[in-house]
Amino acid sequence: QVQLVESGGGLVQAGGSLRLSCAASGSTFSIKDIGWYRQAPEKQRELVATIDSEDSTKYADTVKGRFTISSDITKTTVTLQMNSLKPEDTAVYYCYADTTSWGTRFGYWGQGTQVTVSS
Repeated sequence: QVQLVESGGGLVQAGGSLRLSCAASGSTFSIKDIGWYRQAPEKQRELVATIDSEDSTKYADTVKGRFTISSDITKTTVTLQMNSLKPEDTAVYYCYADTTSWGTRFGYWGQGTQVTVSS
């Protein structure tokens, strides 16, 4: 089992910055990919950024150049640095970890943290 706890959400003005953190515990050795998704009301949950065990990163086109994902070597602490925030970034942000053990894949989600960007 993997537990994920997010922190760092809050209210910020457009153009400002926030730093989100995700702390993973439990069977963290099984984590293959970890990152962030977000979901705004009445919208689909969407990928924001991920990082894998080889430190390869992926970003949504809408955040590329503004957000940066990073982690420690064990992927037990993951940070999302968000700069130049826009009102359309307002959403609940969820930490997500993809695990694989004996060929079985399972995903874990954090509880989410609210990010609100005012105009």
